[in-house]
Amino acid sequence: MRCFLVMLVASLAAPPLLSQPRAVQTPRGMVVSVSPPATEVGIAVLKKGGTAVDATVATAFALAVTYPAAGNIGGGGFMLVHPPSGKPLVFDYREMAPAAATRTMFTEQKNSQRHNVVGVPGTVRGMELAHRKFGKLPWKDLVLPAVELAEKGFVLDQHMADSLNELLRTSKDFAELARVFGKPGGKESWRLGDRLTQPDLAKTLRQIAEGGPEAFYAGTIADLLIAEMNRGKGLITKADLANYAAREREPIHGTYRGYDVYGPPPPSSGGVALVQMLNVLENFDLKAQGRFSTTTLHQMAESMRRAFHDRAKHLGDPEFVKLPPHLTSKDYAKELAKGIDAARATPSVELAKEIPLTGESDDTTHFSVVDADGMAVSNTYTLEASFGSKIVVRGAGFLLNNEMGDFNWKPGVTDRKGRIGTEPNVVAPGKRMLSSMTPTILAKGGRVVLDVQHAVDAPRMHQQWFPDELLLEQFSSNADVMKDLEKLGHKIRMQKKQGDGHSIWIDPKTGTRHGAADRRLIGKALGY
Repeated sequence: MRCFLVMLVASLAAPPLLSQPRAVQTPRGMVVSVSPPATEVGIAVLKKGGTAVDATVATAFALAVTYPAAGNIGGGGFMLVHPPSGKPLVFDYREMAPAAATRTMFTEQKNSQRHNVVGVPGTVRGMELAHRKFGKLPWKDLVLPAVELAEKGFVLDQHMADSLNELLRTSKDFAELARVFGKPGGKESWRLGDRLTQPDLAKTLRQIAEGGPEAFYAGTIADLLIAEMNRGKGLITKADLANYAAREREPIHGTYRGYDVYGPPPPSSGGVALVQMLNVLENFDLKAQGRFSTTTLHQMAESMRRAFHDRAKHLGDPEFVKLPPHLTSKDYAKELAKGIDAARATPSVELAKEIPLTGESDDTTHFSVVDADGMAVSNTYTLEASFGSKIVVRGAGFLLNNEMGDFNWKPGVTDRKGRIGTEPNVVAPGKRMLSSMTPTILAKGGRVVLDVQHAVDAPRMHQQWFPDELLLEQFSSNADVMKDLEKLGHKIRMQKKQGDGHSIWIDPKTGTRHGAADRRLIGKALGY
């Protein structure tokens, strides 16, 4: 799971590199998500007079049915809400470690798809908290569309058919997973146009619709979840479920060339890292250099390298770790910018002076919603790995996360291959694991803005300090630029795709909403 820079890339956008169609335009409400059926659920809620948060809740529950690789009720995430007036607010519904978790419980463990890696789920509580604050329509009306999708089924697009087939091919040890997601009869593969029904999940969602979130955290669903934990020696107890709470948090706020930038605070590292990177890049004339010039890509990679070094050094659950205020300051960014050598990539090991080094997944989904009144929601949530732990709660039909894998498993062990063992993110009871999810909103004059389809289509890159490599999408750079980056010392690795960013731009002059689905997958933008 990587940093999702969503609803913010206008200033860095390039001409579209993917084929038509272009962004969907509408004068009122807009929903953009990875799943066409889930997008349709969200837009129907807006048409009924629901707020952007109402539509977000409905879309999130629908995605738990139609995009089970990341959509979920057994995982967690972050929701950033920008009201039509007033201050933006983040709802943190990140999973947390059970009370029985210990600091060194994973030091000898290699498998991250076991029951003991499941964190206490936060999605249902997060949706509840946001709905209580900004919702208008009844909770039941927002969950029932997902019930219908699970009960009656939905038609598979090619991406979902391929995803399910690959899941079943590589998950022979997960019998309940195969029962729930296997094609009836168990012999044929899923095909475009097939219909997937999930009766157990439908029952679970109906209980949540009718009984509210308590049905998940204290009712029959909770009993089934605990029984699943007991079967696999998991750690979550009824007390863990009862004690889980989503949090309202003040977003990380920065500015970039006259725009306000809002992102999630810790336990997400995303807002801090994003603002720090933009602060560094503000010291360079990217426009004059060219968006995809060797110089610009080099500076972007170096800003990422430094932000992820600071992430490892400083960031964790704010109830356990204090956030240093200097990380998002302009002065600190100037000093970081001065340290970027125009002629040489900084070896990541050179930044690790105070962190002893030992010897030598695109599985999160983002969706965006804007309503007719101008409320904007940027929501990112996940199960961690694709289909999470692959553990389906028997009789309840939903997948559990494997988010405990996001803790630093070996305290004090940081290596060049990417293992991080710094103190702020080691396991502790009740602690929320550090995340890179970055639901983001860009605003000017108190109003949400963004130039969108070019930004969503633009090739992506990623540098996370260790492993010391620069990831580029396969279509992102011509051969000459890649050779020039390698000459500077960047170790390049190509990827077919990075991320899943379904975004909305509101034209500041006309108010028209422009919705851009990320066509690296499927996705759908709908407005009214």
